[in-house]
Amino acid sequence: MSLFLCCSCSTLASPQLLSLRRAASPASSLGRDRRSAVPGTDNDFLRVVDLRSRHQLQRSFVGGSSIQYKPKVSRIIHQRRGFRPSASWLTSTQIASNSFTWGTVAVLPFYTLMVLAPNAAITRRTMQSSVPYVALGVLYAYLLYLSWSPDTLRMMFASKYWLPELAGIARMFTNEMTVASAWIHLLAVDLFAARQVFHDGIENNVETRHSVSLCLLFCPVGIFSHYLTKLLIKMANRPH
Repeated sequence: MSLFLCCSCSTLASPQLLSLRRAASPASSLGRDRRSAVPGTDNDFLRVVDLRSRHQLQRSFVGGSSIQYKPKVSRIIHQRRGFRPSASWLTSTQIASNSFTWGTVAVLPFYTLMVLAPNAAITRRTMQSSVPYVALGVLYAYLLYLSWSPDTLRMMFASKYWLPELAGIARMFTNEMTVASAWIHLLAVDLFAARQVFHDGIENNVETRHSVSLCLLFCPVGIFSHYLTKLLIKMANRPH
């Protein structure tokens, strides 16, 4: 009897179960299709969705459970920055100013040695070297190149006889680079003249400190002072 009931119950229940199973199978298959259609059920995609989008979890009790993602990803545009050098080049005004300052500072040690220690061995060895004049010559050539323009010669030789005129030279010296190059030119010439005065004083046993000091800023005056001093000493040493 129990066997019959079980069989009958199973027979009676089987059509309902089959109908429910048939009804549930499309929904579950649809859920599987939806899950398979989502291209990122792996951990990597979920991690990206958590960071870049908002997702919504919707459950359907009739058609099974499914996860539906609605990403709201803002468009990110990566722009490559071009290479830009960090170091900026010096302007012409800065080059002229630095050359003027460092050129003046560079010649001061030589004058200091000739004035404070004229008879020292280091002073004589230093004043025999040609390195300072070569360095000043290179700097002068560089500044002259920077200050040169197509109108330079025309301003220098503005007269009909191809001779320099004061008005043209004055226009040239309105340029800072030209002034700096002329200053380096004067420093080199003044130092060379001071060295000549220094060596001549050692050779003839004549005091040269005052004349060398004058050569720093007033080179012609320093040269005149040296030859005047030399003349006075010679006159003083002349036998009566």
